[in-house]
Amino acid sequence: MADSAKGKRICLAYSGGLDTSVILKWLINQGYEVICFLADCGQEEDFKAAEHKAMKIGAKKVYVEDIKKEFVEEFCWPAIQCNAVYETKYLLGTSLARPPIARAQIRVAQKEGCFAVSHGCTGKGNDQVRFELAFKALQPDIKVIAPWRDPVFLKKFAGGRSDLLKFASEQGIPVTSTKSKPWSMDENLAHCSYEAGILEDPNTTPPLDMWKLTVDPKKAPDEEELFTVQFTKGIPSKLEYIEKGKATTVTNAVDILTAANAIGRRNGVGRIDIVENRFIGIKSRGCYETPGLTCLHFAHLDLEGLCIDRETRALRDQLVTFNYGKALYNGHYFSPQREFLHASIIESQKNVNGTVRCSAYKGNFTILGRSSPSKLYDMEESSMDNIGDFDPSAAGGFIDVEAIRLKKYGSMKKEAGEDLV
Repeated sequence: MADSAKGKRICLAYSGGLDTSVILKWLINQGYEVICFLADCGQEEDFKAAEHKAMKIGAKKVYVEDIKKEFVEEFCWPAIQCNAVYETKYLLGTSLARPPIARAQIRVAQKEGCFAVSHGCTGKGNDQVRFELAFKALQPDIKVIAPWRDPVFLKKFAGGRSDLLKFASEQGIPVTSTKSKPWSMDENLAHCSYEAGILEDPNTTPPLDMWKLTVDPKKAPDEEELFTVQFTKGIPSKLEYIEKGKATTVTNAVDILTAANAIGRRNGVGRIDIVENRFIGIKSRGCYETPGLTCLHFAHLDLEGLCIDRETRALRDQLVTFNYGKALYNGHYFSPQREFLHASIIESQKNVNGTVRCSAYKGNFTILGRSSPSKLYDMEESSMDNIGDFDPSAAGGFIDVEAIRLKKYGSMKKEAGEDLV
């Protein structure tokens, strides 16, 4: 037992899986008192079993914190409002969950008088960065124990999974982990991610039995499912759909995302398979299922066409959408730039009010129509059959002015001997 560890309390982010179960026992063997923390952010997990397992291994206490409401309202909804995305495809399901998890873990650590927090993130991944930057912002003096960066731990478990299983067997740690599904998973109310193992070959097609949330699009129902999403200031505020032949309406934030998930899941919506650039500089192949958030993301994106001025939208897309997604992905949620961007989101969304009619069918999400009290769209003014207040002859002058610099450009190219034709 290390004298420096004796009696000191650590708050460990615990999942009940092989890695964190081994880490829990390893920390206890070092002499630490370990408080286990589990975050319920909507994943399908047996929390009672995980709690029982942690106590059996030797945890001092186990906290299971329900953070679904704050996860959806404070993190998922702003991402919807600004159409946050990373590298054009990834809707940031994991990135969104890390800040509220870190915040809840720090709350538990403070309550229990822990001098340090610990996690089971690998030394090559993004999550170590996301968690630890959040920890440092939330409690600047907190210590972080990251076993997968500890030379002693790394040496002991250099063989990876096989060494972990061997240690678990020696220490009497019950494990359900096997080698039958060689990939890692992470799930929350927004999505489920898959990486590592056989997926590290970017040319390997994901096995059909890997996908946990969504039905195979080929086996999805043969009839489209219709539903309607209402937005208030860019936030999903109502979802209407048919459940077992009965018209159903939900307005609570968690219920809206849960219902959208159910619709997307049974219709095979929201699967992607990408190679992304991790913050630390390594490329990574990841597969993601994001059924409900995909539906809400594209419904919101569509409604903005009715409600936001062209130049405002362009500025938001260039400044906020890209940088908010980047801040989330890189672990900079608790940062001055994210606060600045969030204030911009609120201003950009004050007129994004309306309803979007949607369809989910065999992996596809389709917009059927949209309506809004916004006055930016005028059907008569837009009509090709009605001149209205618009003077077509004015377009000639507009074109002439726009053509001034382009005529100069064409002349310059001609003088340089470059033929544009």
